[in-house]
This record gives sequence, structure tokens and C-alpha cells, in this order.
Amino acid sequence: MRRVSSSGEGSNPLLTAVTRLRDAVDGASLPIDVPGVAMARTERERLLDQLDDYVIPRLSSLDAPLLAVVGGSTGAGKSTLVNSVVGREVSLPGVLRPTTRSPVLIHHPDDARWFANQRILPRLARITGKHSSSDGPGAVRLVGTDAIAPGLALLDAPDIDSVVAANRDLATELLAAADLWLFVTTAARYADAVPWDLLRQAAERGTAVAVVLDRVPAESLEEIRTHLAAMLRQQELHEAPIFTVLESQLEDGMLPAAQTKRLRDWLDALAGDAQARAEVVRQTLTGALASLDSRTAALVDASAVQVDAADALVVAARTTYEEGLAQVQRGMHDGTLLRGEVLARWQEFVGTGEFFRQVESTVSRVRDRVTAFFKGEPAKAEHLGEALQTGVEALVTNRADLAASETARTWRTLPGGAHLLATTDGLLRSSPDLNAQTARLVRDWQGDILEMVRNEGRDRRTTARIMAYGVNGLGVVLMLVTFASTAGITGAEVGIAGGTALVGQKLLEAVFGDQAVRELARQARVRLVERVTDLYEAERRRYDDAVAGLAVRTSQATELEQAAAEVRSAR
Repeated sequence: MRRVSSSGEGSNPLLTAVTRLRDAVDGASLPIDVPGVAMARTERERLLDQLDDYVIPRLSSLDAPLLAVVGGSTGAGKSTLVNSVVGREVSLPGVLRPTTRSPVLIHHPDDARWFANQRILPRLARITGKHSSSDGPGAVRLVGTDAIAPGLALLDAPDIDSVVAANRDLATELLAAADLWLFVTTAARYADAVPWDLLRQAAERGTAVAVVLDRVPAESLEEIRTHLAAMLRQQELHEAPIFTVLESQLEDGMLPAAQTKRLRDWLDALAGDAQARAEVVRQTLTGALASLDSRTAALVDASAVQVDAADALVVAARTTYEEGLAQVQRGMHDGTLLRGEVLARWQEFVGTGEFFRQVESTVSRVRDRVTAFFKGEPAKAEHLGEALQTGVEALVTNRADLAASETARTWRTLPGGAHLLATTDGLLRSSPDLNAQTARLVRDWQGDILEMVRNEGRDRRTTARIMAYGVNGLGVVLMLVTFASTAGITGAEVGIAGGTALVGQKLLEAVFGDQAVRELARQARVRLVERVTDLYEAERRRYDDAVAGLAVRTSQATELEQAAAEVRSAR
């Protein structure tokens, strides 16, 4: 987090409010790649840069020298113009493109204290000494000279349309730090789109602007100047003075003194008139402060979109796992768990359909055969229990796997989802240990059922009946009854499954009574659903944690709105 320290915040309510807004902007993040987010991130950085580089420093030091930033297109002659105004080479011009590789700040020696520290342009290092062609955009070169009057400083910026992105970004940042933008263009390029985009921003933000029209053929001067003035009026920059420089032969690398005299005189007058300087500062500072509302509002809107995008990712995962749980619950009721292996194992005990037809009249025989089944043939009981366990595990695991794959499929269609899937391990499928977790879940649920059977047999008479069948045997039958239904089963399996349900229910009713059996089956279903819910929530939390890692704060928009409101109140 970048932080600009400002003296006197406590005694200046506006400075305090702006500093709080700055911190809110700095703390704002836009991590999800929603449509339009690239522009929103750029605007956030530009807003933060202007707060750091201009608004806060200027509010902290209203009496600091006026900073005029010289900006313009590639090859407009900015450095040559600055050297000519100063009267010596202070900025290195070049025939190669891009030119002006690093910014150069020219000031009177008495004003050095205002620029030597990080008061303005805090992220740029300060360098002095002989100019070098190896200078980079990460520093600002300070040049002190008596050729420029106290109270005014010139900053030669990189090209605003440089082919080097770092140069373009730095030029935009420097222009946002200006009390006055001295825009340099040429007769051939004064209508180019890029500089006019920046000039429109300057007009919208109330920045003071002056224009230098360079390399103008004498015969075209009036026509071009008139057209440029009309374009400035269209952008509500009609008060911007225009200084023209005719196409001229350089003299020792400098423009003829006569061509820059009017501009030099205007700058000298501005430097010597404290009231005029204060008016320029007031205009630009007022405009910058007024622009904070709309610029912060745009960041508020972008923050709200981020919250919506994060919520959509969370909801997508929640929806798929809720549907997975619903499918498990349907599977518990529709009889599908009584297919295949479970029915085969049950038939080892119940035999043929003739057995089912005798159930209602021969419950005692059922009891005898069940007792023999669980006490005399424990291997068959184990096989039935294992078949039931395998069926439940398969249902729970399959629906979890489907939920994971459906979440991944949906996330690929949502902003930010594909990035999270690519950068977060394991989100394309269920957890690696899901099978082991599910097996443990079913074993624990079987333990719940056995405990329920024991608790139900607390009185002496029921205990005797339970002992006659065995707790484990009754537990397996209760599992069968828990899943008993013929919905969703077709063909010959209907009769078999129906018989399964009837036999099991009649047996349990003989031991516990019909009301107790219904309650036991209900509790068994509830316990299983609770355990599956916990498992699926743990699976879903992997996706929630991935979204949480983006650090999208729901309070961000409110914090920005409140900070902007404080600035409005303090203005």
C-alpha cells in the first residue's frame, strides 16, 4: 500500500478528508476480470496518482512553487522548447524515438527544498548531476538554475503517445501532478486524437492549460491558429493561451530567442506574480477536487460489480451442491438404493416371490428365518450390510463428483471463474480423499443406526425381542426400511423391492411397534442427510475459500462513498 504522509492534517479538515479518501482508494481492489475492469483499474491508479502527486501535496503546501508540466506528442519538440526557454540544455533532446526517456524538473535553486523530497511524485527517485541518455522512467532528474524564476518549476515529461507503455503511463501521471499543463504540439499534429483525449480530461477536471503550437509555417500561421482556437473552444478550453513558434532553424540546438520570447515573458510574469500563481493553483486544485466525486463514483460502481461477480461464483457452487444433496435425498426415497446387489443379497434370505405372498400371515416364520439369517448365517448378513454401504457410498460420491464438475463448468462461464480454476489446485473435481470420507461417513451413519436400535430397546420386553434378532441384524433391516420405496424402479424389480420393504417393515414392527418403526426410519434419514450435508459443505467450502482469496470486500463501495462524502462536506 502506498502512503503519502501529510503534515498538518489535523488542522486542515479538507486535507484530512482527502487523505482518508486516498487511503480508501488505495485499499480498493478489483481482482475479478469482469467486463470493463481493465479501464476501472487504470482509472483507480490514475486517481490514486493524482491524489498522491498533486491534490495532497498541494493542499499540504499551498505556497509551494507552481509546477508547469510540459507534455505533448512524440517529436513535438518539448525538450528543445524547454531548453530554449531556460537558455541552456537542461533536458536531453534526441532524434531517436521515443525521446525524453525520463522526466526532468527544472527549478530555481532557492526552490530545491520543495522538490528534493517525496512531497510530490513520491514513487519517483530523485537524481541530479550530468544528464545521461541511460536515464529511465523510474526517476525524476532535478536541475536547479537561476535561468528560471523562483516560484515556478518546469517539468519536461515523456511523450504522451510513446510506443513505450511505461513512458505513456508516466506522462499521464505527470500531467495529473501539474498545476499548469503546457501542451506542446505541431502544425502537422495538433489535431491528433491522443493529446485531445488528455485535453478533454484536463477540461473536465478544470486543469489550467496553455498551448504551444510549434513548427508552424509562416504562411499557414493564421489559418492553423484559428482552427486550433476553435477546437479548444469546443472542449471548453477557450481561456487557454496559445503560443506559436514558427518553423525555424535551430541555433546551437536552441530555438531563436524571438520565437520563445512571448512564452518566456508569460512564464516570468506568472512566476513574479504571487496572485496570478495562486489563481492558477486555485483553478486546477478546485477542478481536481470537484472531479473526485465522479471518479470515486466510478470506482464505487466497479466495486459493486466485483461483489456481484464474487457472489455469482459463490452462488454457483452453493446451487450445484444443494442440488447434489437434493439428489441424494431423492435417492433415499425413490428406491434406487434397493436395486442390484442389495436386492440380490436380500434374496439370499427371502428366497422367491412365494415367500412375499406369505408375509402377512406368517410373520412368525419371517422372524424365525431372519433370526436364523443373522445368527446362523452371519456371512449373508455381512454381505447385505456391505451391499447397502456400497450403494450409499456410490450415491453420495457420485452426486458430489457431479456437483464438482458442474461447478467447474458454470465457473468457466462466469467472470473470474476460469482464472480461479486454473490457479487453484483441485477445483476441477472432488477432493482426493472424498471416497475415504464417504466410506467413513456411511460407517458412522451405520453406527448411528445401531445406537438408535439400542436406545429404542431400553425396556425389558423390547430388549428381549432385540436380543432374539440381534442388534446388527435389526440395524441392517432398518437401513433397508429407510430406503424402502418403489418410486423410480421399473419392471420386475418393483415386486422385489416392494417385498423387501414389506418384509423389513413387518419384522421391525414386530419388535418395536409400527409408530416406533416410522420414527426410527425418519431419524435414520435425518442423520444421513445431516452427515451428507456436512460433507458437501466441506466440499463446497473449497470454492468459497478460492473466492474469499480474491479479497473482494463488500464494504469497499460504502467506504469509498463515505470518504467521498467527507471530502464534499469539507470543501
